[in-house]
Amino acid sequence: MNQFKGQHILSVNQFNRDNIQQVFQVADRMRPYAHRQKRTKVLDGAILGNLFFEASTRTRVSFGTAFNLLGGEVRETAGMATSALSKGESLFDTARVLSSYSDIVAMRHPDAGSVAEFAEGSRVPVINGGDGPNEHPTQALLDLYTISKELQFHGDSIEGMHIAMIGDLKHGRTVHSLSKLLCLYKNIRFTLISPQELAMPQYIMDEIDNAGHSFKVTDQLEGSVDADICYQTRVQEERFTSKDEANKYRGKFRLNQDIYTRHFQSKTVIMHPLPRDSRADANELDNDLNLNPNLAIFRQVDNGVLIRMALFALTLGVEDIVEKYDCDVQWYSNKQNI
Repeated sequence: MNQFKGQHILSVNQFNRDNIQQVFQVADRMRPYAHRQKRTKVLDGAILGNLFFEASTRTRVSFGTAFNLLGGEVRETAGMATSALSKGESLFDTARVLSSYSDIVAMRHPDAGSVAEFAEGSRVPVINGGDGPNEHPTQALLDLYTISKELQFHGDSIEGMHIAMIGDLKHGRTVHSLSKLLCLYKNIRFTLISPQELAMPQYIMDEIDNAGHSFKVTDQLEGSVDADICYQTRVQEERFTSKDEANKYRGKFRLNQDIYTRHFQSKTVIMHPLPRDSRADANELDNDLNLNPNLAIFRQVDNGVLIRMALFALTLGVEDIVEKYDCDVQWYSNKQNI
């Protein structure tokens, strides 16, 4: 049963184990279209309003690409300064107007709770593309999907795994949402590594504890971390009061091949929600990791398109008829061999 048809997707709290599995199954079926082995026009004529009022490259383009791959069209607005919000228009009014131009909306906004407020005025389903430091549900789903696939490759599963989350855990909405989803599973160990000032919020740690998982909080990357997953995050400079304040923590937890070899298992999967900060004073994930087969950051990107395609298909109720609108790919694409 499709519980998503016509519904907003605003929070990971809307998901349980069963409907997560449904999203993943639909995402698996999207792989031929993402790899250009086939095309589908199941959303021919449908319009996505891609509304990003906060800086974004990957997430914005990923949403647009996912919709295009299903045959739909995309209308975008990017940045607060170019929108009517800069003129004092309320989110409710913006929602009433822009949703009349679209069949579905993907939205990012710098303020926590803003996407839910927008959804109250929307005439069509709204998918949260990130609301400030609060939530990022589609990123959490693609991260969980990636974790599942990577662990399967090594003969392991989500339940019973050990995940190390490293970096700015206070402001990182991706680790907040992912932690909530992981609470639906059993017997997970968390190692939360960050400067004390950037520690995981207490309410997230309470949820981890209440779900029966164990966790360790530390401000040191020391010894051997027997984690199955290393989830690195960047310092969220845009969440600080000033750049100087953010600079106090930049580069605190760098990861390169030497550090990886000394601290992690040889099969530890390396993840990052991107963008990774490659500036010399940060260098969160060194380029010398690029040839490490366990670096999964670009597989995360690929999986993001699959997950967002699945969410569009489910929300617009076409998940069972995607294949009926198949057609051939006419152009050369090396993605067909992936």
